[in-house]
Amino acid sequence: MMSNLKLGVEVVGAHNLLPKDGQGSSSSFVELSFDGQRFRTTVKQKDLNPVWNETFYFNISNPTNLHNLTLEVYVGSADSRNSFLGKVSLTGTSFVPYSDAVVLNYPLEKRTIFSHVRGELGLKVYITDDPNINSSNQAPAFEIKDPALAQFKQKVEARHTFHHLPNPDHHSHSANRPPPAPAIPHRDHVPERDLGPKIVGVDQMKPDPHPPKLVRMYSAASAQPVDYALKETSPFLGGGRVVGGRVIRPDKKASTYDLVEQMHFLYVRVVKAQELPAMDVTGSLDPFVEVKVGNYKGITKHFEKKQNPEWNQVFAFSRERMQASVLEVVVKDKDLMKDDFVGIVRFDVNEVPLRVPPDSPLAPEWCRLEDKKGEKIKGELMLAVWIGTQADEAFSDAWHSDAATPVESTPTAYTLIRSKVYHAPRLWYVRVNVVEAQDLVPTEKNRFPDVYVKAQIGNQVMKTRTVPARTLNSMWNEDLLFVTAEPFEDHLILSVEDRVGQGKDEIIGRVIIPLSLVEKRADDRVVHSRWFNLEKPVAVDVDQLKKEKFSSRIHLRICLDGGYHVLDESTHYSSDLRPTARQLWKPSIGVLELGILNATGLHPMKTRDGRGTSDTYCVAKYGHKWVRTRTLVDNLCPKFNEQYTWEVFDPATVLTVGVFDNSQLGEKGSNASKDLKIGKVRIRISTLETGRVYTHSYPLLVLHPTGVKKMGELHLAIRFSCTSFMNMLYIYSRPLLPKMHYVRPFNVMQLDMLRHQAVTIVAARLGRAEPPLRREVVEYMSDADSHLWSMRKSKANFFRLMSVLSGLFAVGKWFGDVCMWRNPITTVLVHILFLMLVCFPELILPTVFLYMFLIGVWNFRYRPRYPPHMNTRISQAEGVHPDELDEEFDTFPTSKSPDLVRMRYDRLRSVAGRIQTVVGDVATQGERMQALLSWRDPRATAIFVTFCLVAALVLYVTPFQMIAALSGFYMMRHPRFRHRLPSAPINFFRRLPARTDSIL
Repeated sequence: MMSNLKLGVEVVGAHNLLPKDGQGSSSSFVELSFDGQRFRTTVKQKDLNPVWNETFYFNISNPTNLHNLTLEVYVGSADSRNSFLGKVSLTGTSFVPYSDAVVLNYPLEKRTIFSHVRGELGLKVYITDDPNINSSNQAPAFEIKDPALAQFKQKVEARHTFHHLPNPDHHSHSANRPPPAPAIPHRDHVPERDLGPKIVGVDQMKPDPHPPKLVRMYSAASAQPVDYALKETSPFLGGGRVVGGRVIRPDKKASTYDLVEQMHFLYVRVVKAQELPAMDVTGSLDPFVEVKVGNYKGITKHFEKKQNPEWNQVFAFSRERMQASVLEVVVKDKDLMKDDFVGIVRFDVNEVPLRVPPDSPLAPEWCRLEDKKGEKIKGELMLAVWIGTQADEAFSDAWHSDAATPVESTPTAYTLIRSKVYHAPRLWYVRVNVVEAQDLVPTEKNRFPDVYVKAQIGNQVMKTRTVPARTLNSMWNEDLLFVTAEPFEDHLILSVEDRVGQGKDEIIGRVIIPLSLVEKRADDRVVHSRWFNLEKPVAVDVDQLKKEKFSSRIHLRICLDGGYHVLDESTHYSSDLRPTARQLWKPSIGVLELGILNATGLHPMKTRDGRGTSDTYCVAKYGHKWVRTRTLVDNLCPKFNEQYTWEVFDPATVLTVGVFDNSQLGEKGSNASKDLKIGKVRIRISTLETGRVYTHSYPLLVLHPTGVKKMGELHLAIRFSCTSFMNMLYIYSRPLLPKMHYVRPFNVMQLDMLRHQAVTIVAARLGRAEPPLRREVVEYMSDADSHLWSMRKSKANFFRLMSVLSGLFAVGKWFGDVCMWRNPITTVLVHILFLMLVCFPELILPTVFLYMFLIGVWNFRYRPRYPPHMNTRISQAEGVHPDELDEEFDTFPTSKSPDLVRMRYDRLRSVAGRIQTVVGDVATQGERMQALLSWRDPRATAIFVTFCLVAALVLYVTPFQMIAALSGFYMMRHPRFRHRLPSAPINFFRRLPARTDSIL
C-alpha cells in the first residue's frame, strides 16, 4: 500500500544574498530536489533579502530508505549566466515530525572552494502523514543560464538512480515482526554537513495509519537498531545553537561555559550571625538557618549553645523552578519538640543583582533580623544574595534545589548529592627483589628449615618459592611486585618463614620498611641492594642467643618504579598513558571539554511513594581526574548542564562517562546499599576532529541477565581543542606506553594481578572522599571485570575477525570470477594490467601506494561524523542465548556445580578468556589496518595518505632493485643495530583506533 508519508518544506526567506545583476541586487529563486522530485519557488525581483513563505510537499516513496535520501536546496539568480548563490543539503536523518519543526536559518554552502557565497536561507523541514495533504506540482522546465547549475541538477538526478543493497537482516525479522513507523536512522558516513534541527527517535514519529508489513529499522552501516543508535542534536549551548560543529551565538560573544545550556540560579550565601537573642530562660540558643523560596527549603547545620555561629554555606535555587518572588532567610532555634522562630530576613527576587563571571564575588552584608510582623529585632545575619549561572565559583559547593526534594533537604543529604571533582592518587609499582637470607635460626634443633619469604603491603601478599636452607643460608633472587599510592600509608612487611609441616608455618624473623624511605627510579638503572636485620618475633632459647655472634639478616633490592604507567583500567579503554614519575611527563597536546547536558527517558531504578523514580548523577573519568555531577533527586529526565575540562597528553585515550542511581538517600540509604549502574559512554579522543563541537544523544545500554536493555539516553557536548598540532603529530610516532614497559616488560599474569590491586587502591581512596565515590562505581568505570570469560564476547571477537578477513574473502571471490570469465571485459582488463606489471615490476609498489592514496582521498567524503558508540550487533548482545547470559553473569568461581565440575568449568573459563583476548587482539590489528584509510582518526589517516603520496612519488623515481635490496638488508640487520623500543611505523600503527570502543 502506498504510504501517506510526505516531506514538507517551507521556504521562508533568505538574508544577505550576494548581488548578481551588476547593480547591487539580485532576482533570486529557490529550487528544491528530493527523491527524484523537483520544485521551484517564484522569482523575487531585485531583492537581497527575499521572503517567499511558500510550502512544498514531496512524496516519500520508500519510508525505510529515508535515511539514504537527501534534500538538495539550491538558491539561484535569474539575472546572470553565473546564477549560483549557494546551496543547502539536508540528510534524511535530520527530518523531524511537524510538531517538532522550527524555522532554522542555514548558512549557504559553496559549490566548490572557489565559489563566492554569503547569506542564510530560512527553511522549515518536517515529515507529515496527513492524508489531506497532496504533493506539490513538479516545477516546469525552464532555461538554465548557468552551465554549472545544469551539471549540478544532473548530479542530483543521477544520485537517485543509486540503490542500496537490502539489509540481509530484514529477511530474518520480516516474518514475525511488524514495522515501526518510518524513523530517523542513525547517521553514519553521510557526506553532507551536520546542519539541521533536532533528531528524534522512532518513538516520536507519527505512525502511518496503514503501515505495511516491514521489518525493524536498523541504522545504515552498523545494522544497529535505530533506538540503540547515536542521534545528533542541535541544542542551545552558551546562548547559541550548535550548527555544523560550531556554537553560533547571536551576539557573537565568547562564553566560558559554552558547552552547556545556560541556567540561572538564585545563590544565597549564609556566612554567620551575631548577637542572636536567647529563646529561653537559660539564655541558650541552638541556631540554624532555613532558606526558603516557595516550597523549596534548604537548612544549614545547627550549633549548640552558640549566639555567634558561623555557617558559610551556599544555597542555589533554580530560577526556572521558582514559584515565588520572595526569598525568606529564617533563623531558628533547634528544639527537641519543635523549631522555634528567632528572626527572618526577606528579599524581593526581582531586585536581586545579576553577577556574571569574571566579576568579583558579591561581598556579604549584615542584615538586621525582623520578627514575623516585620519589625526590627536584636541580632544580625551576614548574607550575600545574587543571581548567577553554572560558571559561578559557588556552583559546585552549593546546595541545589533541583538536587533535593521539594519539601526539605537536610545537611546530611547535602553531602551526598553535591558535585565533586576527585583526583585519583598517583600509583607506583613497588619492586622487591629478594636476593638471599643468611644466618637463619631454625625453629627446631637438628633440622634444616624449608624457608620462604612473605611480603605484604596493605592487603597485598606475595610469597617466594620455598627453598631448603642446608647451610642456614637461602638464595631466591625473585622479584615481587606490588602497587601502592601516594601518600604512602602502608609499610612493606617482609617475614622469613619456615614451613614446618602441611599448613603449619613459623616465622623466623621479619622486617618492616617504610615506603617513604624506599628509593625511587625512573629508568632501568640498577638499584643498590641492602642488608636488613631480621627481628625475632618470638623468644628463642637464651643459651642459643648468647652463642649467636650475628643476627639473621636478609638481602633485598627495593625500589619504587616510576618509569611505568600503572594500569588501573582496561588496556583497551585507557584514559592515561603517562608514567608515574612526573619528570618523564611531556607537555599536553590539547584540551578536552565535556558538557553533561541532560538525560532523557531513564528507566526507574527504585520506587518512592508507590511510583518508579531515580536519583541520578553522572561520573566522568579521564586521566587522574574524576568528576561527579550533583544528584538530581526524583527525576527521570534530569538536566545537569555541568561542564568540565581535562588536559590531553595522548590522543589514543578514552573518556568514560557513566550514569548511576544514588542509593544512599532516603530512609533506607546506608553504606550497605550499592549505587546502581544505569549505563556508560566511551569516547576515544583520536576519533574527534580538532575544534569541532559534538552534540549527540547516547543510548545507555546495559546487559542484564534477560538481555540487552536501553536504560535511557544521555546528551553530551564534547570538544577537543589542540594546543600544539606538531606535538600531536609527533605523538603518533612515539611508543604507546612508557619506555620501561618495553625494556623490562611484565607478563600477562602480572599485569592482571597488578591491575586488580590498582583498582582496589583507587576505589578505597576515592571512597574516603565526601561525597564518596563508591567501589562499585569505580569498578564499573574502570571495567574491572572485562578480562573474565564470556561466550558472548568470544563470539563478538570471532565475528570481528571474520569481518576483517571478509575483504580477503571478497578479493578471492572476485579473482575466482575473473578466472571463470564471468565478466569478459573485466577479465581482459585484468590480463592487460597483469601483463604490464610483469613487464614493469617497478610499477607494482607505486601503483599499490597510489591506489591506497586515492582510496583514502575518496573515503574522505564518507568519513564518520560522530564518535563511535557501543553497538549491540557487534557485541552479539541482541540474539544471545539465555544460557550464555547465565554463564556470563555467573560468579567466579562458579557456584552451580559439584567440586570436580566446578574445577573443570573454572579452568575452561580461564583458558577461554585468554583465547578471547588473543582473538580480540588479532581483530584489533586488522581493524587498525582498515582505520588507515577510513578517516576514523582524521589525523592518522591524513598522515598515512600523505605518506602514500610521497612513497608513490619516491618509488616512481627510485629503481625497484635498490628499494628491494635496502628493505631486505634492513629487515635482516644485525641485533646490534636494533633498538629495544618499537619503531615509529609500529608506534603509529598501534595508536590507530579499532572497534574495541564499540564492544558492549
